[in-house]
Amino acid sequence: MSIEIEDIMVCKVITIEANATVRDVAKLMNKHDIGCLVVVEKGKPIGIVTERDMLKRVLAGSENLKINAREVMSSPLTVGKPDMEIESAAEIMFAKKIKKLPIVEGGKLIGLVTLTDLLRIQPQLIKMYKIFSNTLAPKRMKKVFDYYLLIHPESERASWLSKESGILGKEQKHASHTD
Repeated sequence: MSIEIEDIMVCKVITIEANATVRDVAKLMNKHDIGCLVVVEKGKPIGIVTERDMLKRVLAGSENLKINAREVMSSPLTVGKPDMEIESAAEIMFAKKIKKLPIVEGGKLIGLVTLTDLLRIQPQLIKMYKIFSNTLAPKRMKKVFDYYLLIHPESERASWLSKESGILGKEQKHASHTD
């Protein structure tokens, strides 16, 4: 039985209009304690603003907090479908080097899946990590995998990774000593 994206996606996605200022973006992200906003125009998703976008394109590049979301969003928007399997979503995320995947059906935003959401599906974790961790995963994506595994060292997936790939060797031992 395969797991589909609609089984794990967040359905209440916080969005922002394309003409909103980056100050509005930051306030809304802080208010909801979230790492991204899907940018919409006339109710249709057209882009995404992530914390990284804000750091790279706003804070590191401009003093003007009145620029709008359209100017800092990542576009074109890469999206998934609710009936796709999580492996397909993971493949898209790794190919596009993204950690957040808006889910769209009939042109309408219906959910959002993050790399962390995918990692929570434990039976799939080892398979995904095996496929993507060695050379395909960008450094910032590997950090998500490694962090998730460090906070769950008791699982068999962590011991498998330690034995099979040498990943988590020192970190896992260190984590178990501090408990």
